[in-house]
Formats: sequence, structure tokens, C-alpha cells
Amino acid sequence: MSTINDNKAKIAIIGGGVAGSSAALYFGQLGLNVTLFEKDASLVSGPPWCHLHAGGNLYREISDAQCVTLLKQSIDFLRFYPFVVDYRPTVIVLPITDSSTPEALLPRLELLTDEYKAYIDKDPENEVLGKAENYYQIYTKEDIKRLREKELAITPKTSDEWMMPVAQNIDLDKVQFPLIMVQEYGLNLFRLAAGAEMSLDALDSVTLHTNSIVYNVQQNVETEGWNISYVKGDVSHTESFDYLINAAGFRTGKIDDLLGAPCKSMVEFKAAYVSHWDGCNDTKFPEIVFHGERGTPQGMGQFTPYPGGYFQLHGMTKDITLYEDGLVANSLVSCQPRLGQDFMDKIEKSWTQEETEIRTKAAIEHLSQYIPSFNNATVGSKPLFGAQQIPGDDPTLRVAEVSFPREYYARCEIVKVSSVLDMIDAIVAQFVKLGYLNTTVLGQRTFAQPLELDDVSLSKRAQKIALDREYPAEMATRTVPKDS
Repeated sequence: MSTINDNKAKIAIIGGGVAGSSAALYFGQLGLNVTLFEKDASLVSGPPWCHLHAGGNLYREISDAQCVTLLKQSIDFLRFYPFVVDYRPTVIVLPITDSSTPEALLPRLELLTDEYKAYIDKDPENEVLGKAENYYQIYTKEDIKRLREKELAITPKTSDEWMMPVAQNIDLDKVQFPLIMVQEYGLNLFRLAAGAEMSLDALDSVTLHTNSIVYNVQQNVETEGWNISYVKGDVSHTESFDYLINAAGFRTGKIDDLLGAPCKSMVEFKAAYVSHWDGCNDTKFPEIVFHGERGTPQGMGQFTPYPGGYFQLHGMTKDITLYEDGLVANSLVSCQPRLGQDFMDKIEKSWTQEETEIRTKAAIEHLSQYIPSFNNATVGSKPLFGAQQIPGDDPTLRVAEVSFPREYYARCEIVKVSSVLDMIDAIVAQFVKLGYLNTTVLGQRTFAQPLELDDVSLSKRAQKIALDREYPAEMATRTVPKDS
């Protein structure tokens, strides 16, 4: 039975980040007539992300309810985008300077384990994070000392094998015990960019306009839809659509202004730093997260591994990832929060070599407090960076999806990439009400990929995207695939 009605609606999506690309792919699979506008040469080029928040264990400050939602959303995301996931665990560490204890994390981890079990009972295909009983494991100081004496595995398979490089490199006097290993995996934005492009290219129902800048949106008084004007190849075009999805990321407010839509939002500039560590001998590390109080000199540190000795680093301090005046809200006269010109120069032009060196070295120093041998790491490339929208006025918000401030208009508001499937579900419900889709799609998910993506071709395209953006090709490569 067809999922769409005979009156085939034309859907415009502005913005080819995770939200826009995923919506185009999903609705294209359902057979809707979709046009995706992206200003850059390739898709998914927004703020950096690297982590499947399958439980939100990086964020102690958020509620249990948000963590449970992140777990559910991550399972959905992993099933929809299996080619993006790097199947290695995350180790959570509390430094001795932290005011909390590892034991304080255990009730939430037990809750998440129970929720994961319930998802598997509901649908066995949801078992994508390993066995529920292995969702998290604890390692005492004695366990870590024992693993220090073991030979490293070339391709880690067990929890102990993943923990060995942590045990052999971490400063035992700087951290609290136990350490906690959790099945929150890595995500690769370059592989998503490549896979989304390959998938959309194969769909006859989707038109992809890259290098295209939308400069005006007006309501069509005859159809109640939208006339969208854009420039591509120095030529101006105008097309009419029935429905508009605003997935413009931190520039979402510009589209709101054109439509006169009500709004309340913030934008935060984000950066992560790329380092290269010759001394690791391409050891396969898990991701390591050192908890800390955001904005203080001991803010959270995130140590994310890639092949070839490359590591992506976050330090939630004002000298590293956080920026003075990097969080701004919209004003009474505009929905678009205004970042300072220095931030816009980074986004639209380039970083200075001096700032790249200073902040990357600060990130290396921050992580070296706990991994002393990492202190000889060097700058690996320019930072990963961008600006992230945050709907409302709560900068700690981690779960949001979409709103509908005008008729025939959806405003994507994802904060974490794994929220896109819930976002799509909400838009599907709108499309059913409007008669674009049949009711048979409600509550259903099309998890199958539109085509079998050849991993060799996908990897080559992902590596080319990384190089075109001036990042190491290794950052487009999985550390460990699922079946290794």
C-alpha cells in the first residue's frame, strides 16, 4: 500500500545538516517530492559532534528524563544510520578534584540499563548497544592495576581489552575509583555526510541543491504554500512549495524573520580541537570523558580517538571549548541571535594559526593532567567548529526536536544529532493531518537504507570530504567497525 496520497505535496528543506539531510532522506524514502537546499558544497558541515549519547552520561547536570530520551533516540539513530557508528565504548572518569563521586552515577546507570532492557523486550532489533547487562561496567583500582600488566590487543573485543590502554596511560593518583565503562559509541560526521549524499543521489524523489543560498521566502497567497528564492551558480531562481522545513541550524532565525514567525532561542559557538599523538602507536583507545564543572579550569575533558594517532579534544573551560560571549540569545527585533564578528569570521572564513595553536595546546595540556604521556601531542589540523542552536532560554537543554510556529512550516530544533528521528516523527504526524501521507505511516519507522551503501565507496567519499575541508583523512575512518 502506498504511503503517500495522490495529491503529491512539494516539500522544501532549507539546510543540509543532520536535521535537513535526515528529513530529506526519510521523506524521500516515503516517496514525497523533496527539495533540499544547502549553502555549502557538501552536506553535514555544521558544529562538531562525535558521540552517540546513548544515555547522556556525559551530562550529569541534565535530568533522568532527558537521559532516558537520549537513550531511546540514540537507539533509533543507530538503527537508521549504522554506517556512521564507531563501535567502541566510552570510559567515564571523575578526577579527585571533582566534588562528586563515581558511586553517585550508579543509580542513573541502573535506570538506563532497565530502560534499555525494556526497549529490547519491545523489539529485539533495538539491541544495538550490546547486551543490556553489559550497558555499563565498573573497574576498581585493583582491576586497573591488573590490566596495566596485560598486553594490548590489536583489535579490542572485550571490555577489558578496551580498558587496557586507559589503565596503562592514566595517572592513577589523579582520578577516583571505580572507573565506569558505558556503551556510548562514537559517531563520524564525515561518514554521515558521505552516506547522506550517496543515499539522496539515489532517490528520484529528492532534488539536492548544494552551493545554493536561499535569500527570500514569501507565502504564496493562492496555494498557502511558499515561494522560495535562491541563488545557485550566480543565477537566481524561485520555486513554489507546499510545505517548508527550516533546518538552517544556527541560522534558523533568519528564516523565522522572513516568515514573521514567533521565536525564542539561543546560539552557542562550539569548537573541538584536533591533535596528533605519535606516542600512542595507533593504540585503539575507547573514548575517555573526565567529568568536571563547566566553565571552571577543571571543566569536563573529552578525549575522542581516531585512527592514525588523531584525537579530537574538548575542554569545557573558557580557554578551550567555551568562549566568552559565545552564547547569545535572540532580540526583540530579530529571531536570529547575533554572534560577534570574530565568531562569524571563524565560521565563514578561517581560524588564525595562532589561535589554533594556543587553544589546541591548551586542550592537550588539559587532558594531559590525567594522561601524562599525552603531553607530547601536537596540533593535528584546524579545529572542528560551528554554532549550535538551542531553543528557548535554557543552555543546559539537551533534548529538543521541532516546533510548528506557522501553518505549513516546521522549525527543526535538535540539540543532539540523535534527536532527528523524533523530529521526523512529529513532522510525519503533521503531514498525515495535511493529507500528504496516509495514516499507515504513523508510529512506523523506515529503518532500511534506500540502497546498499558500499563501504569502500562510502569510506573514499568520506575521506575526500574530510580532505576538502582540510582535516586528516583518518578522521573519516572508523576506529572499529561492528563486526571486527
